[in-house]
Amino acid sequence: LQKIVIVGKYLIEVWKAAGMDLSNVEFRWASDEITQNAHVYWPTMLDVARRFNVTRIKKCCQIMGRLEGSLTAAQVLYPLMQCTDVFFLKADICQLGVDQRKVNMLAREYCDAAKKKYKPVILSHHMLYGLKEGQEKMSKSDPDSAVFMEDTVEDVERKIQKAYCPTQEKTVEGEGEAGAEAEAS
Repeated sequence: LQKIVIVGKYLIEVWKAAGMDLSNVEFRWASDEITQNAHVYWPTMLDVARRFNVTRIKKCCQIMGRLEGSLTAAQVLYPLMQCTDVFFLKADICQLGVDQRKVNMLAREYCDAAKKKYKPVILSHHMLYGLKEGQEKMSKSDPDSAVFMEDTVEDVERKIQKAYCPTQEKTVEGEGEAGAEAEAS
């Protein structure tokens, strides 16, 4: 938990350095909010959990454990807590990456199951592609596949110069021939 706080404080400094106006922003630590309002948070999470079966929740889990059948209890609880956060934070609009879509849809489904009048609006944005060929998103684990806020001008220029950028669309070998054969028959 302490590492998360360190990263959170770091991101606040990144936003300041980028010139973001923080005069009307209030930062809250989710761990503090949950601890101070446990009587609200945990009953909501349990209500979310009781309205869905394990199969539905597993669809929201990271693909690695889900496919291997080796999910831990924490990996199953995580989407329940993400869903609970929407209601605990009283979010009208959930703006997250498309990779979080399944949890956001779970939140909307929960509204139906719990007969909640208003569903959160879901705004899903695409992930930025990695700078290397075949990467669906930038990766923190591969520093040359992403541009970071703390990168120097030289680092950004080097990464952009080396980035994968095809000059034309790739075609699958034989794709045109198969289409021509299908039309002829």
